[in-house]
Amino acid sequence: MTAGKTGLVVTAHPGDFVWRAGGAIALHARKGYRMKIVCLSFGERGESQWAWKKGDVSLAEVKAQRREEAERAAETLGAEIEFFDAGDYPLHTTPEMLERLVDIYRELKPSFVLTHSLEDPYNVDHPEATRFAQEARIIAQAAGHKPNPDLTYNAPPVFLFEPHQPEQCNYKPNVILNIDEVWETKRKAFEILAAQKHLWDYYTRVALNRGMQGGRNSGRAMTYGEAYQRIFPQIVEELA
Repeated sequence: MTAGKTGLVVTAHPGDFVWRAGGAIALHARKGYRMKIVCLSFGERGESQWAWKKGDVSLAEVKAQRREEAERAAETLGAEIEFFDAGDYPLHTTPEMLERLVDIYRELKPSFVLTHSLEDPYNVDHPEATRFAQEARIIAQAAGHKPNPDLTYNAPPVFLFEPHQPEQCNYKPNVILNIDEVWETKRKAFEILAAQKHLWDYYTRVALNRGMQGGRNSGRAMTYGEAYQRIFPQIVEELA
């Protein structure tokens, strides 16, 4: 167990934390980290076309169904989840939401943060979530914001998880996480998102591709991987 360590995931929609970061969430939860997901929306508009095509459905009903799926997926991965209900397509956060996320940073003191790529021409909700996550991270370390002489807080490293089409998002991963030991858990979380079954095989192939690349770069056998792009420099005592 890794007592006292925590990880924070800031995601625009429920499916994002499953497809893109489910392995990291499950792996660190297994290692004893307290993993918290901040899900900014329920994906009620942009991730729920199947519901709207059925007709005769309300926004509240779609939200409720997506919330239930997201809660089950988070539980499967070993994480807690908090919803901000900022809406999607478009996603617009509020000053109150920013204050809440700042408080989460300070209370949780995450060892790392996972969020979206900096760019995504296919989905502006994604870089907006990243901007929001970074703004809160910066404000959380400002001693003059809600001053508290007893506060101890160090801004955590930020890792960007892989977008759907990385080559269109100027996304260049520099970390590949071996998720072999939790792959079956991640796959179970996939299967909770039944309305997006068309993505199950796609993201299985992504994991296999990253696993192959991870093995080639490390010289160690691995089958499944997740790619991340680290934003800030890593401070080390030696290079080996």
